[in-house]
Amino acid sequence: MKIFTRVFGRQLVVGLALGGAGLGALAGCQPRREAVDLLVTNATVYTVDSAFSKAQAFAVRGGKFVAVGTSADLAGRYQAAQTMNMQGRFIYPGFYDAHCHFYRYALGLQSANLVGAASWAETVGRLVQHRRQQPGAAWLTGRGWDQNDWPGQRFPTKDTLDRLFPDVPVLLVRIDGHAALVNQKALDLAGVTAATPISGGVIGRDARGLTGLLVDNAVKLVAAKIPEPSPAEAARLLLQGQQNCLAVGLTSLADAGLDKANIDQMAALQRAGQLHLRLYAMLNPTPKNKAYYLPRGPYFSDNLTICSFKVYADGALGSRGAALLAPYTDRPHETGFLLQNPDYYRALARELAATRFQMNTHAIGDSSNRLLLDIYGAALHGQPDRRWRIEHAQVVSPQDMPKFGRYHIVPSVQPTHATSDMYWAGERLGPQRLQTAYAYQELLHQYGQVALGSDFPVEDINPLYGFHAAVARQDAKNFPANGFQMDNALSRPDALRGMTTWAAHAGFEERRKGQIKPGLLADFVVLKTDLLNAPKEQLHDAKVQQTWIGGKRVF
Repeated sequence: MKIFTRVFGRQLVVGLALGGAGLGALAGCQPRREAVDLLVTNATVYTVDSAFSKAQAFAVRGGKFVAVGTSADLAGRYQAAQTMNMQGRFIYPGFYDAHCHFYRYALGLQSANLVGAASWAETVGRLVQHRRQQPGAAWLTGRGWDQNDWPGQRFPTKDTLDRLFPDVPVLLVRIDGHAALVNQKALDLAGVTAATPISGGVIGRDARGLTGLLVDNAVKLVAAKIPEPSPAEAARLLLQGQQNCLAVGLTSLADAGLDKANIDQMAALQRAGQLHLRLYAMLNPTPKNKAYYLPRGPYFSDNLTICSFKVYADGALGSRGAALLAPYTDRPHETGFLLQNPDYYRALARELAATRFQMNTHAIGDSSNRLLLDIYGAALHGQPDRRWRIEHAQVVSPQDMPKFGRYHIVPSVQPTHATSDMYWAGERLGPQRLQTAYAYQELLHQYGQVALGSDFPVEDINPLYGFHAAVARQDAKNFPANGFQMDNALSRPDALRGMTTWAAHAGFEERRKGQIKPGLLADFVVLKTDLLNAPKEQLHDAKVQQTWIGGKRVF
């Protein structure tokens, strides 16, 4: 028995020793978990990759996605400095506004907000209140009025402004940014009289003289006299504007029409770690900008892209500055106008075609779209991947629509324009032309992609308003019940692509952003709403809960 016990005991001890060694060997074979900065789990992740696949989790290191998969798999592979359990929320790539005016939007935050005013009287009331808040300002400015929302739909005149503000210059920009109302003091400071020549614009006149209404190039005559804010004030406004953008899930913006000084100021804020938004800057085609940027070529970094020039072909439909092939239905003697001579656009296109820069042209009317598409085609000579863009492409004749595919031209459109204009666009265009306006599905068919933006501050900055307008073709009150021209609505996956990966493609940035995919910048937004499956009635008012840029939470 003792022998057995000793043997048994010895065997037991040996057995235990072997077991301990075996466990140690097994532990040594376990793969060491890889260190990452952030691990996001327990979410529904719409990656917006080429297969439009879904995932549960992803890992981030150094500001980029390093893995995408299931929560269990990634938790077993990665040791994270920060882990976020999203508790079933929905995650999308950071939203990208493919056409906006961020710099001017931000600086305009100090102006009177006239958006939504239901009458000229309400507009004036807001202006008076704003003046009380800024009694010492050298200029009184405002933005956002729209006579189409007022009884009678008549353009205002300067009489009331002259009476209320005889000693301070006033400039009130229309909602589309292509017209303004000014008072006599502003006209005097700019030296504008009934004899002032104007091309590519209108100086409003009636039997009594100047009305104060300026359209397109005429606006610049007065606006040029408004002093720019100090650098410190501009920085404050830019950061205030950024907070508004981050709150609605915007992580990248295409700012349409900037000068070098504007870009330098925003780039400095980016380098200082204050401006988190990523920018695709479209240059104004001034001689100064061309002289600086063309010899240096395009510039690409994670935060800033400079590879395009923004050009204006015509004005806006609401102020009847859009260039049409046939007269306006409600103004049989007017067809709108180009802002420059056609030869100007041809020469610029030839100049840019010899470089690697894009030409991105604002074209609203069917006449301007035809002209620019043909100019693009002639200048590019069949080059397949130059990604020159038509911004807006609002009214395109059926015979010109195939040119987007034939010449490989990117349609950059703004879905809320359709739902903002639908109440009165038929009056301007008539029923036949209206059928080929705001034709986003047809543009998608021609090019294979559409880049989606808002044109803010012309429209609201919220990209989810654009998503709702693209798929439901309805306004904020879900009108009309069956949608506006639903043949040209976008599917939900395509609308999401348009505000993420397709927007990135339009700026040669798809290898950096626009998807939740290993190697790409870790920009994403978190919502409680499933944009791909929620009832349409819930889309407009969906709220962004979190915004992340480069793996860091910024909202």
